[in-house]
Amino acid sequence: MKLVSFEVSTSIGPLHGIGAISQGKIIDLNMGYTCYLADKRGSYIAYELASVIVPPDMIAFLRSGQEGMEAARTAVDYVVRKQAKSTVVGPMGERVVYEMSEVKLKAPVPRPNSLRDYLAFEGHASLSGLRQLDKAWYEIPVCYKGNPDTVIAPEETIPWPSYSDLLDYELEYGIYIGKEGKNIPRERAEEYIAGYTIFNDISARDIQMQEMAVGLGPVKGKDFCSIMGPCLVTPDEIDPSNLKMIARINGEVWSENNSGTSYWSWAQIIEFASMEETLYPGDFLGSGTVEKGCGGELNRWLQPGDIIELEVEGIGVLRNRVGEKPPKRTFTR
Repeated sequence: MKLVSFEVSTSIGPLHGIGAISQGKIIDLNMGYTCYLADKRGSYIAYELASVIVPPDMIAFLRSGQEGMEAARTAVDYVVRKQAKSTVVGPMGERVVYEMSEVKLKAPVPRPNSLRDYLAFEGHASLSGLRQLDKAWYEIPVCYKGNPDTVIAPEETIPWPSYSDLLDYELEYGIYIGKEGKNIPRERAEEYIAGYTIFNDISARDIQMQEMAVGLGPVKGKDFCSIMGPCLVTPDEIDPSNLKMIARINGEVWSENNSGTSYWSWAQIIEFASMEETLYPGDFLGSGTVEKGCGGELNRWLQPGDIIELEVEGIGVLRNRVGEKPPKRTFTR
């Protein structure tokens, strides 16, 4: 399935929900499952059961585990069959199916519990072999922890931080954790992956390099914006070892690579991340940038108004526009 978090305008304000993309439309999973249950058990209990098993919030849905995923598939199958005969509506006349143009997609998990971004691609870490990596890089998968409160959605404008002159994109993808776990062996790691999405790790390179020269960070170089979307693709529909990845700026291809060039596997990353630390449904883990997957490696820099499109095979296209550059701010002691 391709799962989304979405917002739709109504006469009483915005409605938020989770859905599945099917036949070019979005099926509201909570309402779709409500319709299914109403046929089986009556409309009153249908609302209560659906709100528990397929709640309209992605993290709450992921917490419902395999039962929730199976219920979501049931809802999609039910709605598709019914839709072939007539328009599907909820027990009280609610909308169930939306055109893509009617909704605003949010990040698949609008506010992840946590955000870890790894450095899994040797080509990017070594600047295509120009930099000698420490032996520790080959011994453990390393990451930085980002800011889950500054995740933005597809089509949202990327804020340009006032303290930076060098704004950069990063061509990445990532996973959402779907099951709570600690000390997870790599042989069972796939059980904990809810799905995959595209990740654009927007970076302010000048201040990033400045703060990392001290031996910590990045913080200000990253924490102002991260982008995820357009959907969460469940593991049964994707092969993460061979995904074509492309970055386009204003329609021009700047970066092109493949997920299969990663040095670290997701199984290894999950095993290490969960060592004496609990992973929870809704946690996000990023792959890091593919080789030559950012402007910094190409000495090409983003400008205000640029349109960034990151495409990952099997997931889709993540598109955003770069915002205006504000007056420069500097920090002094």
